[in-house]
Amino acid sequence: MSDLTLEAPLPTIRLQKTSRTLRPGPLLAMTFLLLVIVAALVPQLFAHSDPLAIVPRDAFHPPSWTHWFGTDQSGRDIFSRVIYGTRQSLFIGLAATTIAMSIAIVLGLLSGLGGARIDRGIGWLLEVLFAFPSLVLALLFVAIFGSGIGPLIIATGLGGAPGYARMVRGQVLAVRNSGYIESAKALGHRPLRIITRQLLPNAMRPLIVTLTMGVGQAIVWASALSFLGLGARPPAPEWGTMLSMGRDFIANAWWLTFFPGLFIVLTTLSTTVAGRYLQQRLEGRLS
Repeated sequence: MSDLTLEAPLPTIRLQKTSRTLRPGPLLAMTFLLLVIVAALVPQLFAHSDPLAIVPRDAFHPPSWTHWFGTDQSGRDIFSRVIYGTRQSLFIGLAATTIAMSIAIVLGLLSGLGGARIDRGIGWLLEVLFAFPSLVLALLFVAIFGSGIGPLIIATGLGGAPGYARMVRGQVLAVRNSGYIESAKALGHRPLRIITRQLLPNAMRPLIVTLTMGVGQAIVWASALSFLGLGARPPAPEWGTMLSMGRDFIANAWWLTFFPGLFIVLTTLSTTVAGRYLQQRLEGRLS
């Protein structure tokens, strides 16, 4: 009897840990992001219509069992266009975030390790860039170099780079005087080895969560530029372009803008929720 008494509470403890780990919000967010990734890689798994196929007789059909998200002014299936647009929108977000972080790493390392003069110079540059909203910087770049997917990605990446650079600089300053860096110097390791093996990985670890949330923000910025006609050119199945194409018919065909906008919001919300959950896990603050 005593053995049974001691072992009885164990299943309850395990169930409590599982319920704490699998909270509904992060679980739904990660499930949605998984579906988005699958849709980007294999859109044919969800959509069976050509996103560019024009069927004039089916123009402006509202959502129905035949067309789940309705059709646009040319009879194209909105559901297929949203699904196929996942690949382009997600690629833009990931590529822009990669460009932003690459620039930020270079500026952050130079500022944190290059001495007082270089630090002041880069700090002054970042202050000037911070004086302009990120979207304005992206608009300026696109206005100079033209519209299209390439300029859109670079413009979005440049717009997000100053914020990431400031965070990288702060992490480098926090890590460079730590004990393991001093030990590596005492052991005679070369500076490049210390930076690549010790300093940069430890400085970047807290920023992984920020990058997760940054992908969603990059998708929003890229969609905003496409909405203004500075991104992907119609009739490309890209979420921001679909919003731009449907805004002239929003009074009579609400579904043209509702469903692309809904996916932008859900993707951004899911990356934010997933990123904050990962941050709580890494910091050990899950309640």
